Amino acid sequence: MTEAAPTLDPMQVAPGDAPEGHGEAGEPGVLGYVVGLVLAGGLTVLSFYITRGGLFWRPSIPTALIVLAIAQMGVHLVFFLHITSGPDSANNVLALAFGILIVFLIIAGSLWIMANLNHNMLPMDQIMQMQR
Repeated sequence: MTEAAPTLDPMQVAPGDAPEGHGEAGEPGVLGYVVGLVLAGGLTVLSFYITRGGLFWRPSIPTALIVLAIAQMGVHLVFFLHITSGPDSANNVLALAFGILIVFLIIAGSLWIMANLNHNMLPMDQIMQMQR
């Protein structure tokens, strides 16, 4: 007796997820990577178009680039790093959160050190007098 393959509800599968026993070997993964590549390339081209084209209002360009950068990060997380809301990606989410914490600590610590150095440094005219 052969067991029928379980039917997958498309609403229950996130982009980039490759359910076990679904499709031919490597088929869902390759399609997910191609979709991610097209989306990432499209967002990159759009960001260059926004900065070079005269279509957008100048003060809105930094905001548009920030939105496109966040969208690009989302595409990379879902399609290439396979960070989804499924139970299988809990370790990936924890590793990502730890990486973000380390980057935040490095940036915040560097800014704190630079602000402290700036506060404790002598004014330039006093430094120039000491060199004479």
